[in-house]
Amino acid sequence: MAETVGTAVAPPPLVALSGVTKRYPGIVANDRIDMAFWPGEVHVLLGENGAGKSTLVGILAGLQQPDEGTIFLNGAPVQLSSPERALDLGISTVFQHSMLVPTLTLAENAALGGRWWQSPDRKGVAAKMAETAARIGVTLTPAALTETLSLGERQQAEIVRALMRGAKFLILDEATAMLTPRDAARLGALMRRLAAEGVAVVFITHKLNEAIEYGDRVSVLRLGRKVGGLSPQELRALDAQSATDRIVSLMFGAAGPRGDREKADAPPPVAADAPVVLECLALHVEAAAVPVSAINLKIAAGEILGIAGIDGNGQKELAEALAGQRPISSGRIRLDGAFIEGLDVGARRRAGLRYVTDDRLGEGTVGSFAVAINLLLKQIGRPPFWQDGIERPRRIDDNARAMVKAFDIRTPSIRTPVGKLSGGNIQKVLLARELTDSARAVIFAKPTYGLDLNNIAATRRRIREAADKGCAAIVISTELDELLELSNRIAVMSQGRIVGIVPNDGAARQRIGELMSGVAA
Repeated sequence: MAETVGTAVAPPPLVALSGVTKRYPGIVANDRIDMAFWPGEVHVLLGENGAGKSTLVGILAGLQQPDEGTIFLNGAPVQLSSPERALDLGISTVFQHSMLVPTLTLAENAALGGRWWQSPDRKGVAAKMAETAARIGVTLTPAALTETLSLGERQQAEIVRALMRGAKFLILDEATAMLTPRDAARLGALMRRLAAEGVAVVFITHKLNEAIEYGDRVSVLRLGRKVGGLSPQELRALDAQSATDRIVSLMFGAAGPRGDREKADAPPPVAADAPVVLECLALHVEAAAVPVSAINLKIAAGEILGIAGIDGNGQKELAEALAGQRPISSGRIRLDGAFIEGLDVGARRRAGLRYVTDDRLGEGTVGSFAVAINLLLKQIGRPPFWQDGIERPRRIDDNARAMVKAFDIRTPSIRTPVGKLSGGNIQKVLLARELTDSARAVIFAKPTYGLDLNNIAATRRRIREAADKGCAAIVISTELDELLELSNRIAVMSQGRIVGIVPNDGAARQRIGELMSGVAA
């Protein structure tokens, strides 16, 4: 399985797949996948939600078994029968959400599942961790309590732990999706250093700029099949725009992403006499991480207010306080002229205030419940779908079929557990549930994180359509380009406060950067 480069012969792939196929009821998730991963390369795996990336990662991590095909390690066929077997063979995975135990130190987490846990030499584990981190240019404190660290620092610790266990094949699954731009850049630089050490890095991302900047090789999946890619020679020969065009063509065909269009101009300002729908008055929220202080906001009918800022500066606490999921310590919240801070989540929802959480599976849906029930998750027990405590299945099913059609939810059945859907389709379930039934104001928390280009375009279109119908929308995002595309005005949060609100005009990008960096007050 060696690859010829010029007149030289490159080393054989560390891991190779031949004809790997995985089926689920009603769907072929991976269809005869042939792919090879070389040591010393960052191999980027791209594809829209539902393309088969997660299934392939599960197979490589030993979490799932292929129905057909063969996996080779250093040219010899192997069975990755369990995660333990994969780890023993040097295959490690770092997932989007940290798998470290928050209440343990980094050194204790490193020892978990390894051969050192029963050893009295805890100092030896810490020393090995510090040595491994220094070798790859990572700064960490083995005695640090994990829960005190940022997501970027936890991911670096997980990579160090993998190398301590002898990892030569490292899968980074959507590792930058929840990171700040600075932490994402640090992870990109770390990937390059790992490749220089001879590690085979598999990087799954939806961000094409990251794929081109950090990758040596690109493979594209579409509808479960590998449809092409870019070799190292092709990536080096193409400029960034040409590489992007090639990748988009592979991912979506000649037509490009569904719903894609020329980049939209910023929305015009909302009319000065537009009625205020949602208002915060001197809002204070106590929180262990970042208290929210003195928030004053007005969002008019038809307006989209973006909230920018580095993740972890009180945005989530503010969203949860508005939705009723977190108590406020002082201040008022007004919806359509009525004060609602005394109402619970259900009452606020019935009044027209909706919340689309960024935690789609953990908070927004119940993974084991059917799509039909998740579409009514916040209306369980209420008419017209329940009457006197008795479920009305026909009405529930009719509602689900209508929503599945209206929001293009790709599901084998309305009774399929929602956790079996792709991330993009789970997001469609949330949008369908929260944007229907007389929504007046909607809070969107990171509405497109982790989505492919098609679903990003579709989600942004739904937000615009809601505003066009008179909804007031708050969009919280760490993607500045997203906010500039969608928002009429953009507020910047830092350390739990709104440090400025700017109109979305030609100077917005620079002004937001100044506010985020502390240059402007």
